[in-house]
Amino acid sequence: MRSSSKWIGVLVLGMACSLQVHAHGGLSLADDMCKLTVGPYTMHFTGYQPESTQEQEFCEDIPNVGRTIVALDYIDEALRPMTTEVRIIRDTGSEENLDEITIFHMPPKVYPSGSVTFEHDFPAEGSFVGLVTVRDNDTEYVSRFPFAVGTGGKSNLPLILGALAVAAAAGFFFMKKGKTEGEGKTA
Repeated sequence: MRSSSKWIGVLVLGMACSLQVHAHGGLSLADDMCKLTVGPYTMHFTGYQPESTQEQEFCEDIPNVGRTIVALDYIDEALRPMTTEVRIIRDTGSEENLDEITIFHMPPKVYPSGSVTFEHDFPAEGSFVGLVTVRDNDTEYVSRFPFAVGTGGKSNLPLILGALAVAAAAGFFFMKKGKTEGEGKTA
């Protein structure tokens, strides 16, 4: 009986670790809130695609191509007097020539209301990187988060959970087989 509870513990631990591996750059889902970490500060990140997903929010991959609305709301009041710049680039593996790979750019600006919103029309599927830069005098913080467009809102979570279940079943099978073989031997 003790060995089955051991495998349940391993399965639960594995699921927790796999959820952390699935995180995207500076974005995380905590307490049903998408948080974007920019240096010591945080923003609430929300994306919408009114034409394709109606009121469904997302904060990592963008489900479909097309018109996308993004809202960044400051969680930390200290961000209000600082400038915020937003840039979306094609994920080429290099950010050497930033202007060449930029598909959307919002120049640095102070948002005293604490809310930054923008729209972009993604014409094709692909891999991109979002860059949110906050400047306070001579200090600059950049949050870099990779994301995909055109995933259809599909998550890798079912695949990860399925793989964990198969691994747990295989472990249980081999553990049980080892015990059976060990019982047949006499010393």
